[in-house]
Amino acid sequence: MSHRCGDRRRPAAFGNGQSEQGSPAPVSRGDVALSARVILIGKPGCHLCDVAREVVETVCAQTDNEWIELSLNDDPRLAARYADQVPVVLVDGAVHDVFRVNPQRLRAALA
Repeated sequence: MSHRCGDRRRPAAFGNGQSEQGSPAPVSRGDVALSARVILIGKPGCHLCDVAREVVETVCAQTDNEWIELSLNDDPRLAARYADQVPVVLVDGAVHDVFRVNPQRLRAALA
């Protein structure tokens, strides 16, 4: 599920893959491609993930951008790639921030 400005529900976590070259593959769930510009990758029980979620939710609401959250628990490929870096924020498919999300930097990237 993606989020729009004003949508205060927590996104459902679901897996996505990586291409064979190791770059982010298009995010999809089943046959439905998701068009979110921002992807938050985290895991349950991660305090930094909770903080990152609040920042992403706030900035995406302010900039009217959709975002999704993926859990390492749902995709072994994500876990293998990002397990030591969570939370990870991707913007337009590229790693933007790890561990801590800078709201000003994220806002500038989404402008």
